Amino acid sequence: MGRPTDSAGTSDSLTVRDNRTGKVYDVPIVDNSIPATAFKNMKASFVPGERPENETDKGLRVADKGFLNTAVIRSEITYIDGEAGILRYRGYPIEQLALHSSHLETAYLLIYGALPSKAQLTVFQNEVLHHGVTHADAEQFCRSFRYDAHPMAILTSAFAYLGSYYGEANPSLQGQTLYTKGDPASLAIMDKQIYRLIGKATTLAAMAYRVRQGRDFVPPPTGLSYTGSFLYQMDHLGEENYTPNPVLEKALDVLFLLHADHELNASATTVLQTGSSLVDPYSAIAAGCASLYGPLHGGANEAVIRMLISIGKPENVPAFIEAVKKREKVLSGFGHRVYKTSDPRSFIVRKTADEVFKITGKDELLETAMALHEAAMKDEYFVSRKLAPNVDFCGLIYRAMGFPLDFFPVLFAVPRVVGWLAHWRQLMLQEGGVKIWRPRQIYVGAGKRDYVPINERVTVEGPKKTPSAISHSG
Repeated sequence: MGRPTDSAGTSDSLTVRDNRTGKVYDVPIVDNSIPATAFKNMKASFVPGERPENETDKGLRVADKGFLNTAVIRSEITYIDGEAGILRYRGYPIEQLALHSSHLETAYLLIYGALPSKAQLTVFQNEVLHHGVTHADAEQFCRSFRYDAHPMAILTSAFAYLGSYYGEANPSLQGQTLYTKGDPASLAIMDKQIYRLIGKATTLAAMAYRVRQGRDFVPPPTGLSYTGSFLYQMDHLGEENYTPNPVLEKALDVLFLLHADHELNASATTVLQTGSSLVDPYSAIAAGCASLYGPLHGGANEAVIRMLISIGKPENVPAFIEAVKKREKVLSGFGHRVYKTSDPRSFIVRKTADEVFKITGKDELLETAMALHEAAMKDEYFVSRKLAPNVDFCGLIYRAMGFPLDFFPVLFAVPRVVGWLAHWRQLMLQEGGVKIWRPRQIYVGAGKRDYVPINERVTVEGPKKTPSAISHSG
């Protein structure tokens, strides 16, 4: 692979000529990809004055800052064509699933690869809902956070905390092949953790919500759907025969389905990077949750609402647009790392929003959002940069349903547990076993230098070169 060749190469290969050495290499193309390791064979001698840290004699490295064009795994789960605005789960268009399926049915599809039969779905739903109950100590754990703690901090910590209960689920205790053997016993252990994590995600999220409200925790009810149970645990205040509004329950289920997976985004990659060390799934999911917390990922829909609040009324949109073009303001909710036309989920979100607003009334920011949408879509500055509105406008639905702003990332994380688990399971069961993910770097720092005694050193100062001065309030 990637060895020097005298031939012109085959039609399903890439021929590379290294002008440093004159050698020609034939690199195979499989599924429109080439192995990065092939470039390790493209070695050359150091040129005069070249840094030894370049390791030129050890082969080329492939630089890809931000993983713009690096494939790290062969996956059967989610397909995205950002240019065409296509999103499919296991081959099924997201539009069809949103119309006909449910979050838990789609969860089964993502994790196991096929739509379930009625009997299979019943078993799966029952197991997930059955495992929604947490240990009684979880109440004390959640109560240990300050009343104003961000709910994502609570949820991230709670996922890691869960793992402390299940020693049988920890490869560090049970052996590193616990999840990679693929035999019935191994698969059964894996499935149980999947039930636990999906089932308890809503319970822990509801607990994080009620900590902020100063309310007692509500155990998962029986006889309700996944999202119905979630809403019940958040909103029940002791009413007899209380049930969530079915329109809001359905809307949340659709939004959960839309957010269940999105291929190798930042948080899914974090789960796989962490999982590649064969850590327990609770720690891996906690790592993914921490990644999703960031404002460039799961915090984006919260940023959209804060932006709309700052704009205020629709008549303020033109001034805001100009400020964005001058780089004085940041436009949230437009543009996407993957989608270059439109996010296919955004159309479903708009339809869902209409249904929710019939119950809650229109959010006062809706007109501002639509004015911003129309202005941006007609402005060449945004059109030329392919800054189409994306799914983060679902924050308007969450706001209309009464969720506080800082709870929005939680509403992203809970359904995304499904996608994280699907990718984690695929990693554990992949052909050839699991290799720990260890990317390369291009070292551009100082070469070898000798230690200098403190009294003989030249002081180095300047921005980014010395610690910042910190004021102390006592």
